[in-house]
Amino acid sequence: MVQETGLSRRSGSRRRAGRTRREADVPAAEQVLAALEREGAPATLERLAEQVEVAAEPQALAALEAQLAGLIRAGEVLRNRRDEYLLVRKADLVPGRVQGHRDGFGFLIPDHGDQDIFLPARQMRRLFDGDRAAVQVRGQDRQGRPMGSVMEVLERAHSELVGRLHRESGVTYVVPDNPRIPHHVVIPRGGHGGAQAGEAVLVGIEEYPEEHRLAIGRVSRVLGSPGAPGMEVEMAVHAFALPHEWPEEALAEAEAMPQRVPTAAKQGRVDLRELPLVTIDGADARDFDDAVYCEPADDGWRILVAIADVSHYVRPGSPLDQEAQRRGTSVYFPNRVIPMLPEALSNGLCSLNPQVDRLCMVCDMHLGRDGKVTGSEFYSAVMRSAARLTYDDVTTLLETGRGRPALQRLAGPLRELHAAWEALIAARRRRGALDFDVPEVAFDFDEHGHVTGLSPRHRGVAHRIIEECMIAANVEAARFLRHHRMPTLYRVHEGPADEKLEELRLFLATFEVKLPKGQTLKPRDLYRAVERLHDHPERELVEMVVLRSMQAAVYRPRNIGHFGLALPGYAHFTSPIRRYPDLLVHRGIRQVLEHGSAKGFAYAMPDMERLGDLTSRAERRADEATWDAHDRLKCEFMQDHIGTEYDGVITGVMPFGVFVRLSEVHVEGLVHVSYLGKEYFRHDPVRRALVGERSGTVFGLTGHVRVRVLRVNLEDRKIDFELVEVAESVDTPEPAPARKGRRRRRR
Repeated sequence: MVQETGLSRRSGSRRRAGRTRREADVPAAEQVLAALEREGAPATLERLAEQVEVAAEPQALAALEAQLAGLIRAGEVLRNRRDEYLLVRKADLVPGRVQGHRDGFGFLIPDHGDQDIFLPARQMRRLFDGDRAAVQVRGQDRQGRPMGSVMEVLERAHSELVGRLHRESGVTYVVPDNPRIPHHVVIPRGGHGGAQAGEAVLVGIEEYPEEHRLAIGRVSRVLGSPGAPGMEVEMAVHAFALPHEWPEEALAEAEAMPQRVPTAAKQGRVDLRELPLVTIDGADARDFDDAVYCEPADDGWRILVAIADVSHYVRPGSPLDQEAQRRGTSVYFPNRVIPMLPEALSNGLCSLNPQVDRLCMVCDMHLGRDGKVTGSEFYSAVMRSAARLTYDDVTTLLETGRGRPALQRLAGPLRELHAAWEALIAARRRRGALDFDVPEVAFDFDEHGHVTGLSPRHRGVAHRIIEECMIAANVEAARFLRHHRMPTLYRVHEGPADEKLEELRLFLATFEVKLPKGQTLKPRDLYRAVERLHDHPERELVEMVVLRSMQAAVYRPRNIGHFGLALPGYAHFTSPIRRYPDLLVHRGIRQVLEHGSAKGFAYAMPDMERLGDLTSRAERRADEATWDAHDRLKCEFMQDHIGTEYDGVITGVMPFGVFVRLSEVHVEGLVHVSYLGKEYFRHDPVRRALVGERSGTVFGLTGHVRVRVLRVNLEDRKIDFELVEVAESVDTPEPAPARKGRRRRRR
């Protein structure tokens, strides 16, 4: 970001603007806003200085101007073309952040939670995705959405872009790699930095686009061929502006940390070093946030979830904290990790590595036989992980009894953990929480970094056990902080929006499964609908469509519950090494443990509002970057398989063709309508199908087809197929028989 303030809530922005400039004897932000209110009209800097009694001296005026710049970024104040300042609310403008679309239009996401405002392509000519702008609503578009005109650009999101260099008719320009930025950046003579046409480059923006002029920039770095190994991550990092270079101050602070836990730091903590806590993670994991232990207790189990005590080392406002806040989350690419904290902490001092002392924050729970937590407490502790276990090893032990001697010695607590998990899963089903097993795609690489294979990765029993333990601890953290009235961030999740819900109803109707109408949809309604299709061969596709209908979970300081998990309160406590909201939750728990209340806590509600917006955006940014890298890797793999035939399932139907997911490699591409057959096809939106007018052939959702890879466009991340044969013409699939009773499954 050029200037990343994260100020998107009015009260938070005033607090911060006021704090920033008091040292220069400039009045608080509230006084400046009050002066503009009294003025009743746009005011110059000099006039405002008179109103708030600031001396007409260069240094004082510069400080006041800097404070006004902060209020502009916060969406409180605008500076017009006459260099006068005015209140945004008086000008009937809506401040917010811009979200671009590959087709040229965009949306303004308002700061204060109002409905998104549609921005036509003409209004997007001045803007990049991520910019902050002030918009005036002027009517509605054809879909009834509010439509806006851009009045002012408040803040630029990008000082540089990554893309491909092109030369046409003597003109050199860069096409940004981020699909949400459809602008070209013109490169003046001598500004190409030695890059050749087709190469990936970083371009620094010298002049931002205007309504009748393209952006102008200069190449600052030549990255190389877009198809080179590792380039998919390099381009995603820059395309989505992921922070990836450590400030010197943050590195210095991390390097000054001890390599071992100091003796003094262990004092006053519960000593759990003799308890066989273990970490259970993927085989390629390097940072270990959590360890678990389970033993039988009165009418149930005692479960300990021990989490790395990052809050002991990373203090509010420190260089490490500022950089962790800027990153918001670790970003996991298939062959590279961009951590939230330097490796000295994330893989070292904070990580719960085996056979070394580590500081931790513990959620100590009693679980009843009915799968409900009947009591819990939090405390600071020191622990020593008994072993670093993998999901595969633990799953094999629980399902077959086989395992290496070190694992066999831990078999007792692990089997108790499995029994407790079965109780947790039963309780989860009773409350109607969704539990989908949509597989992730794993990439195989050769020694040169080229993709050699793709395969689906499903969750095993051990993975599910850890998930349920973490969910239980997260619920208890939310309950603890709510009970003590601590400002914090909850993980909130709303049900499907009305439009998506109607699409989902139509989709499920093709399986003769109905969702209730005329009432608020409950998680249990959706759970029961999906469970009816438990034995259906296309259950995986159904789960994917249901997931796509859901709204994204976000971080907010006001708890509204978690729809997907069917929980009244939920927070993220279990991953402070890689998620900033978890670190904030730890700080809240520590505040209660050490001081008993929120008095003196470093954060108030406006701070949490700002941090919730900031971390939610950081999470979306990380997700989009990893999806982009995955899509590029899939395209690279499929480039070597042009002409190869695959079996697939239709996952989407549009007037221009059908989307097909290949069953073997889980890659999705388009069969354009012109490659479906030599006839006209009619789009039936109700049946969500394309129907051949002459043959009556139906291409509908879940239909099985065989396709051939036709072409791959790496730049656009698009794959085209052509139809080879129809394995199954689908109109309305036979519904799965309703299940009588409920059978227990190992999950």
